[in-house]
Formats: sequence, structure tokens, C-alpha cells
Amino acid sequence: MTHSSHRTLFRDRIDAAERLAERLQAYRGQRPLVLAIPRGAVPMAKALAQALQGDLDVVLVRKLRAPFDPEFAIGSIDESGWTYLSPHAESAGAGQDYIAQEKRRQLDTIRQRRALYTPIRPPLDPAGRIAIVVDDGLATGATMMAALHSLRQRRPARLICAVPVSSPEALAKVRPLADEVLCLQAPADFWGVGQFYRDFAQVEDDEVIALLQR
Repeated sequence: MTHSSHRTLFRDRIDAAERLAERLQAYRGQRPLVLAIPRGAVPMAKALAQALQGDLDVVLVRKLRAPFDPEFAIGSIDESGWTYLSPHAESAGAGQDYIAQEKRRQLDTIRQRRALYTPIRPPLDPAGRIAIVVDDGLATGATMMAALHSLRQRRPARLICAVPVSSPEALAKVRPLADEVLCLQAPADFWGVGQFYRDFAQVEDDEVIALLQR
């Protein structure tokens, strides 16, 4: 467990990706498929794919937002419509009607993003490959859970979750869903992913599209 005095502050997402790449060198030359959870993780996954001589793609999952606090995840949904619901969804005020609506909204967003991000090709197939799922950090872990679940259905040879930072709770939730979890730090006093980056600028759609087209 990382104590706050030893906490690493990442310069930006690329700095974080380079540190993850150092720890994933064993997969270099094995053509790993590096999958980003958009949008923040896409520049990271691009840097990681280059460092490991792998391929880049996106895994499209969305968090389901609490009714009165859009930043708070009550669950997540993947491209197939599979849903993870957090045990605290109901206490956050999310009734069945709200959840059904929110699932529809997020699936619409996923479909729009798929059309926007990879219009000229189908998603790369992870079957039989080393699949490394990257995010810039885990707060609740909900979206990573959906991403790992989504990819597991497609039978990769090895499924790896790679994040620079996580809350200890989120790390415990994702661990059983991956064959390997690489997290550079999971401090007990975690309160938000952004606190670990000097530069945590929003990544926009046009940047994602440019990175995926290269």
C-alpha cells in the first residue's frame, strides 16, 4: 500500500503510460492488443501500444450515473448491453425506471462513439491475444468491471488490467475479473483520479479519432 508521503504524482497521462510500459515489458514483441476506455485513456493506450509494439483499440463501456450526481457511478454498461449495478444504486435514488432510461442513454452514447471512433473497421478481435485494458485511474472501478467483463466474453489468451492509480476498493473489485492487475499505486486516502496528475486535461473526441486513425 502506498503511503501519501511516497505518492507518485504523474506529470500527465503519457508519463503514467510510460511507467506502466516499464512494468509490462514482458509482453513487448507478443503483439498485445491495448484497449483504452475512452476518452481519457486513449492517449495512454496509444503510448503503451507503441512501447510494447502492440495494436490499439477502444473498449466502449459507460458508467451509469446517479440521478442527482452525474459524477457518481451506480454501475456500468458495455456495448452488448450487459450491465453491472452497484449495491448502492438504490440508496443513491436510482429506481428501476431511472436505471432503464440511463441504460438507454449510455447505450446510445456507446453506439454514437463506435460510429465516430472506428467507422471504417470493426473492433479488433482479442480472441487468443494478450489484451491489456487501460484507464487513467479507477475511482469506483465500475467502468473497468464492465470493460473486463466485455472482453472476457471474447476469449483473449490473457486479460490484463493496467492503471496508474486506483482506490483500494476499486482494485479489490476488478482483481477477480482479470488474469493480471497492474496498478502503480492504491493509496488509502484516495479521493479522485485527478489528484494524481499535474496535468489532467479533458481528452476530446477529435483527439480520440485522430489517435485511432493513425
